[in-house]
Amino acid sequence: MSKLSDYLKKHKIDPRRVVAASKTLEALQPEDRKIRLARKNAKAGGDDATKELAAKKRRSGRPLSRPAIARALSGKPLPRRARARLVRAVNVVLAHKTKGGEAKATDLF
Repeated sequence: MSKLSDYLKKHKIDPRRVVAASKTLEALQPEDRKIRLARKNAKAGGDDATKELAAKKRRSGRPLSRPAIARALSGKPLPRRARARLVRAVNVVLAHKTKGGEAKATDLF
């Protein structure tokens, strides 16, 4: 088993719940689409307000997939961005489950 599977068992978290949390967390919102449009307009030579909005960070729009969490649970390597999505999703589930507590990447991998 892996550190992730041990961590999820210790905190009684179902992996399907982590996938669902990642889906809601990483979904593109209207403000993310505005940021994407502002980046496009800033490249074309927009004003300062457009460049300021383009500097913000948006969500990826790519949630954690079931095969990715299956690889992580079995101890196989994951790409850096998938690991980051997994940590964010686990932290959201922990925040709902226990008021507080935060998982770090070193705790999970």
